Amino acid sequence: MNSNDLPRHDINALLSLQRRLASNTRAEVRFDSGTRAAYASEASNYRQVPIGIVVPRSIEDVVETMRACRDADVPVLTRGAGTSMCGQSVNAAVIIDASKYLTTIEAIDVAGRVATVQPGVICDQLKDAAALKGLTFGPDPATHSRCTLGGMIGNNSCGAHSVMAGKTAENIEALEVLTYDGEQFWVGPTDEAALREHLAAGGRRAEIVSGLLGLVEKYGDAIREGFPKLKRRVSGYSLDQLLPENGFNIARALVGSEGTCVSVLRAKTTLVTNPVHRLLVVYGFPTIFDAADCVPQLLPLSPIAMEGLDTGIVGGLRERGLALADIAELPEGNAWLMVEFGATDKAVAMEFAQRAAALAPELPGTPSARLVDDAALMKRLWSVRETGASATSIGDDMSKPDPVVGWEDAAVEPRHLGAYLREFSALVESYGYKTNMYGHFGDGCIHSRITFDLRNAQGVKTWREFLFDAARLVVKYEGSLSGEHGDGQAKGELLHLMYSPELMEAFRAFKAIWDPRGRMNPGKLVDAMPVDENLRLGPGYRRVDVSSPFTFGDLGKPDTFARATERCIGMGKCRSLSGGTMCPSYRASREEKYSTRGRARLLFELLKGEVIEDGWQSEAVKDSLDHCLACKGCRSDCPTHVDIAKYKSHFLYEYHKHKRRHVMDAMVSRIGNWLPVATHVSGVANALMRNPAFRKVSAKFGLAEDVKFPAIAAKTFRNGASAKRLLAQAETATTKRTPVLLWTDTFNNGFTPEVMEAAVRVLESKGFEVRLLSKHVCCGRPMYDAGLLDEAKRNLETIMTGMSNVIDSKLPVVVLEPSCLSVFRDELRALFPNDERAHALAKAVKTLAELLQEYGVTLPKLDEDVHVHGHCHQKACGGMKAETQLLKQATSKGSVLPTGCCGMAGAYGYHQKTAGLAKQVAQSELVPVIDALQDEAVIVSDGFSCRSQIRNTTGRTALHLAQWLDRQPNGEAAPAEASVKEPAATN
Repeated sequence: MNSNDLPRHDINALLSLQRRLASNTRAEVRFDSGTRAAYASEASNYRQVPIGIVVPRSIEDVVETMRACRDADVPVLTRGAGTSMCGQSVNAAVIIDASKYLTTIEAIDVAGRVATVQPGVICDQLKDAAALKGLTFGPDPATHSRCTLGGMIGNNSCGAHSVMAGKTAENIEALEVLTYDGEQFWVGPTDEAALREHLAAGGRRAEIVSGLLGLVEKYGDAIREGFPKLKRRVSGYSLDQLLPENGFNIARALVGSEGTCVSVLRAKTTLVTNPVHRLLVVYGFPTIFDAADCVPQLLPLSPIAMEGLDTGIVGGLRERGLALADIAELPEGNAWLMVEFGATDKAVAMEFAQRAAALAPELPGTPSARLVDDAALMKRLWSVRETGASATSIGDDMSKPDPVVGWEDAAVEPRHLGAYLREFSALVESYGYKTNMYGHFGDGCIHSRITFDLRNAQGVKTWREFLFDAARLVVKYEGSLSGEHGDGQAKGELLHLMYSPELMEAFRAFKAIWDPRGRMNPGKLVDAMPVDENLRLGPGYRRVDVSSPFTFGDLGKPDTFARATERCIGMGKCRSLSGGTMCPSYRASREEKYSTRGRARLLFELLKGEVIEDGWQSEAVKDSLDHCLACKGCRSDCPTHVDIAKYKSHFLYEYHKHKRRHVMDAMVSRIGNWLPVATHVSGVANALMRNPAFRKVSAKFGLAEDVKFPAIAAKTFRNGASAKRLLAQAETATTKRTPVLLWTDTFNNGFTPEVMEAAVRVLESKGFEVRLLSKHVCCGRPMYDAGLLDEAKRNLETIMTGMSNVIDSKLPVVVLEPSCLSVFRDELRALFPNDERAHALAKAVKTLAELLQEYGVTLPKLDEDVHVHGHCHQKACGGMKAETQLLKQATSKGSVLPTGCCGMAGAYGYHQKTAGLAKQVAQSELVPVIDALQDEAVIVSDGFSCRSQIRNTTGRTALHLAQWLDRQPNGEAAPAEASVKEPAATN
């Protein structure tokens, strides 16, 4: 690290601060350009490059970091998952990131219904732990799978179930806080004894508490008269919590202070009874206004959540072909209200839900209604609400403004909601904007993504005018500018429209009591920077387009590479530690720069060129992408379809224009060329790979020394009797059986030819005529991981030329290796977006399970316990639906396993640089699920890498689906004269 990595001001002082932090703490101290770039943005419209990042390993590290920053007189920002939407978690400050190590639930007091947690504990982590005791933590923002308790305390977060449990403030019992000047103490409700203890402590602690007493004495009446009484009042400091009638609750007064006053070291949170039996009533309305009008009638029925969404959200998902099966489950309508009921007794919950459903004919708009009692379907419907807005936040036309969060989450009393929404909608329309609306209708809190044009000065001027008009409208309805996301920079400038000058003085006094030097997250909430400063995609932003062999984005609506780097909106679903596939390297490392979001930010900053100044030669970006498994999980799991695997290929394409590839990367990228040859000397090759001395030498060239390398076959499938028979048979074939082409992939051909042999037997036994290409050609999958895009494109051109008859005849192409499947369904079309051959071939390829399902091949029912681990590329480029259906048909207790990435990912698990992380991925995502299976259970996995990793990490053998089917009795074969119909689009 050198001075070029640091901000351009006070270089010596910052280097001194960095050295002190590194020597006096156990924290990870990072002032390098790559890390600062990864933390420069959040889920808002704002971007501010931090001074440096400190990732504390202990509470003591936080205390020492604050001490060092105070002595250096630099600003500090403590943050969690960085999913704030109003600018709270970005600043030109030293960022203390608690989310990696300060993740301990220190205690759960069941009798007292209190949990003691560190600030990095994730919301779902606490909820899951409490659920084991029959309890739950009430607030649950849409980001509940990754947002931290510290962040929730900072923003006073709420979520869908605040109808039941209130905001975070109502769920905090006490806080251990640290001030900028080093005072560390617990606060909470303050009775006489607690007050005496504070004052007796003397020093800054007594000074702070005395100052708060004086603030209440001076501004108490103004607070009582001027604070809105609605439940979702989040804007401004919670000075009402300091009133005597509210227990002079210092902890709850600090909730929602957005890191501008203190750093939270620990929290004691309230736990409530978990209503484990839940049911959902979904109403379909003609308009979103009708949905809002009925809220007052439904609230007395005791719902635990009440969420609304309009046709803009659902229609946007439909247009993108997303969540179609889930949307089909919604009742008819143009707007929907999802009302959840819950209780510890199922009969009680059902009674509430049935009453609500029966009320439908009496509600405004006479909605259709559906009562849902299936837990899996409820989860799917909730996902439409939780991810729909993010999924539709990137417009289809890059030349037009995207829907953004420039006016989010205002709240009004629920009884005013219908009237407010009608007037708000008219205001949006009067400015020429378009919007979609959704939110927590039971609390009157509305979210909206609006097509603000922030990229030119006039657009920003118009936006500012709109914000002031929108704020005045909220005040007219006695509401709050923010109903859960806080103020930050997005609302701070507008607070004077909601609060009197006297209360604005009180806010400043509160801030000064805690932070007299103004160094805690400065410029946020109070005395905030103007709303139009620090815009990430503002008038100063210029899209730097670069040419690429790839077309990015959705097919038919292509993006440039620069546009692709804008797709990440920062909601951080990639930081979730469970569910889906994305992002295994983050899950294993908890490292921001190894998350999908972090990588997208680095690439954005690379093009911007301010922090990352060495462009395509950036080693920081290279390191981030080297640790990407290219699993493609983000392609399907990310709401905005950020596709890091493709971005990685393009980066390496540019990077290696000036730098040589690592020896191992060069070897692996061309495995399709040398592996068939290596089978002729497989005995020698395998012996060498088992020899410790040779492996020690090979480690110098990048091959991990301790990873078991797969044995090269003595004879490839192509050189075997079956292949020779099929090639000879093709020349004289007169059969009327259904012809299919079996793709000969490099890995099964050279490492496990027995898989190919089994596939031939299965297909022929089911009535298919198996054909092969006249010669072996690798799909080129490894080339993408090395950035060999020109070579990969030429290879695909060769494949399409060689398969011209197959493409013209619309033959099904059976692909046994999922990584090849992804090439044909994804990279092929991205490299040849306008080539009809590419699209035809992408439609033709299918897995063995897909082929059997499509042709109606029935299988005998077996009393066998079979479990399928899905390859990441298959999940991303088609899914596991066919395998799921096949297991239902053929087994009595089979399942598709809820595993994530195996961690092997081609050469990733063998490369010295990444083998360690690969093992961590396997240990967290794969091994626990496999180990939980019965000894007699059959494990099926189509991925060669997956089977290798299962063997290496669990000692168990996994079969390819073809091998498992080959062991079974024949079921009903496909008709001998079945005509080859055109396969349905897979993707």
